[in-house]
Amino acid sequence: MSKIDMKNVGLSERFMTESTLYKGLYIGRVVSQYKNLYKIVTESGELTAEVSGKFRFNTKTVSKYPAVGDFVMMDRVNDESGNAIIHHVLTRKSAFIRKAAGTANDEQIVASNVDTVFICMSLNNDFNLRRIERYLGIAWDSGASPVIVLTKSDLCDNISEKLAELDMVACGVDVIVTSSISEDGYLSVRDYIHSGKTVAFIGSSGVGKSTLINRLIGESVIATKETRNDDKGRHTTTRREMFILSNGGVVIDTPGMREIGLESADLSKTFADITALSTRCKFKDCTHSNEPNCGVQEAINQGLLSKDRLESYLKLKKETKYEGLNFKQIENAKIAEMFKGLGGMKNARKFIKSKNKKRS
Repeated sequence: MSKIDMKNVGLSERFMTESTLYKGLYIGRVVSQYKNLYKIVTESGELTAEVSGKFRFNTKTVSKYPAVGDFVMMDRVNDESGNAIIHHVLTRKSAFIRKAAGTANDEQIVASNVDTVFICMSLNNDFNLRRIERYLGIAWDSGASPVIVLTKSDLCDNISEKLAELDMVACGVDVIVTSSISEDGYLSVRDYIHSGKTVAFIGSSGVGKSTLINRLIGESVIATKETRNDDKGRHTTTRREMFILSNGGVVIDTPGMREIGLESADLSKTFADITALSTRCKFKDCTHSNEPNCGVQEAINQGLLSKDRLESYLKLKKETKYEGLNFKQIENAKIAEMFKGLGGMKNARKFIKSKNKKRS
């Protein structure tokens, strides 16, 4: 197999610098996973790998295991004499997280080290503003930038009406409209994908994620099926997988997720309108329910905000681990979580200073 340009696959100076901490090991990126085996791409090509026994012993949660999009450190760059062994997962710059099925507190990494999340929704019965809000909350929280991709515009006769509805909830988010009929319907999507960038496709089954990715790749690599008669879609993609595009960048396909459990979400960006309205409330800890002089309730009475949107905000806030915190407290909690592996903010500052000295 020919050499692979790892910079095109997203290998940045940040990951290269961190990889130097592990002498005698080689860097690669997780392309797919099947049970306990991983397909990894390296500059020498693709190989099969598994985690070491020590890694398995020391890792207590699902989210700490390698996920599609992760950069990992391995003991070899080919699997001719057996599977490569993964010893470390490099620090993720972003991670799209959902609550793991069947567990109370664990989380599952849908895709990691993603630059842009394409939230795909078809312009038929799948169109759902409340689901868009949920996806946006997780996308903003992941560290990636969300873009809403509306598919199957040929099946919709009131696109302008739906775009107007979406404009009320997609604060500051780009929206792309695509068609399943037009061969060049994917070109507006292609404009967001460049060499070194990673894009993940998220959405329900049957909305056209796989069709879009096939067109980006230039061939039918992923099986596709039309939606069922009830418009709910058929499950075609059964696992996460990353694809390298010949003209630059990589895309990650994910299984259809009609309902997605929240582990955490960035509600300050997803509900930027409510955040702004909250500044008009008389009380800083206003719950926007029955307090006097509530800026949010006043906006609802004036027809500037829908009751459904407020209910969606309150529901998602209750679902996340930041329930009961205001926006400032949520940001502080995120920073503390980010640096807890370094022993807190004080040690994190020392770590950053030492890194900067080495570079100078």
